[in-house]
Amino acid sequence: MNHTIKLKNVIEPTIFPNVPPISLNEETIHERKNKVLKRMKEESIETLLIYADKEHGGNFEYLTGFIPRFEEGLLVIDNSEKFTLILGNENLKMQKFARIECDLIHYPQFSLPNQPMDNEIALEDIFSKLNLNKKNKVAVAGWKMFTTKTTDPTTMFDVPYFIIDALKNILSSETELINGAYLLIGEKGSRTTNNANEIAHYEYGANLSSNAILEAMNAIEIGKKETEIGSILNRDGQYNTVVTISATGKRFENANIYPSSKEIQYGDPISMTVGYKGGLSSRTGFVIKEENDLPTEQSDYLDRVAKPYFNAVVTWIENIKIGKTGKEIYDLIESVLPQSEYGWHLNPGHLTSDEEWMSSPIYKDSEETIQSGMILQIDIIPSVSGYTGVSAEECIAIADRKLREQIKRDYPNLWDRIQTRKEYLINVLNINLTEEILPLSNTVAYLRPFLLSKNTAFCNK
Repeated sequence: MNHTIKLKNVIEPTIFPNVPPISLNEETIHERKNKVLKRMKEESIETLLIYADKEHGGNFEYLTGFIPRFEEGLLVIDNSEKFTLILGNENLKMQKFARIECDLIHYPQFSLPNQPMDNEIALEDIFSKLNLNKKNKVAVAGWKMFTTKTTDPTTMFDVPYFIIDALKNILSSETELINGAYLLIGEKGSRTTNNANEIAHYEYGANLSSNAILEAMNAIEIGKKETEIGSILNRDGQYNTVVTISATGKRFENANIYPSSKEIQYGDPISMTVGYKGGLSSRTGFVIKEENDLPTEQSDYLDRVAKPYFNAVVTWIENIKIGKTGKEIYDLIESVLPQSEYGWHLNPGHLTSDEEWMSSPIYKDSEETIQSGMILQIDIIPSVSGYTGVSAEECIAIADRKLREQIKRDYPNLWDRIQTRKEYLINVLNINLTEEILPLSNTVAYLRPFLLSKNTAFCNK
């Protein structure tokens, strides 16, 4: 499926500054709780323990509304609908703010090194108090499920050893202990689809990241420092879901992954990425004005890398639909951007939420289906030897008629933003959209391969 990709003078997309965050309402929290309990019942799991720390808090936050920041925490869910928080010293206060009603147990060992160990208690004693030693099937969820084929993924755990060790010390030899992350982020996982309130909640981050990426692209000038561009990318004091990238010239010198004081030079390759809850925006290209300024060894960069990539992005956008299998999307991208020529090896698209990459229904031979309520990152990463990369990663939601009507009714301002974004994609970039696609980012498919040519971008036709 080949489109006619052209680099043309086009207006840039509209951005929406000062959009306020949307909180999750009580109905959504109730729905989330019931979805988790339903999945537990379906899998005959009597107790689910959800672990969290600063970097791995999405599954925990899904129900509690917070992460334990610099400490660790556990949410213990009993199938009798009893919820218990196990928290360290500096998060005890958060119990009264939790979005679900829950008991509290102080476990000071979850606190920072050398803090007071008042009320010290063995984790085994806590688990016994919660009657885990009487359960037949217990699941532990960190942040990821393992999809390995050489080892049973249910026997692999991504939480600290001392927690698993304590469980094994008190569980009966007859008790089945498994990794339960799939209940939340796997096929049929409670977190894989979103209601109207959740889409409005996460659109805040997608809008924010896309505003930032467009303003950063517009700010690129010779002599500016990576840190200056990085400051434009980071917004509103919000927590980043990935390390912010503002890198010009050679990347990773001295193993550095953060913006530095390096100045932008004419002809440099440049990469920029910023992500917030609900969406990430990324761009890679050259700091030049026209094709003649490409490095001699990459003089065919547009035809060899950039245009085929953009063709794949357009193909993805025009063909992602409710009911299609992940395999169909995967094979479609393989047909227009063969891995043997373009070197991509990750999933061409994945789910996003409180974390940048939650999981993905799109993988080789996947029978998982695209569902209404999914929020997806368009994430195709070519890697062609000898050539600078290219990127236009952005965020969309998939919504059936019922969900679209709910968004239009309950969040009219969001609906208007979505319509503005769709009109740009259809009328300016000439991309055919189904009604199911709701762009949550302002800069979906907006790609300038030459960052100093600020009026040109790729279009279909």
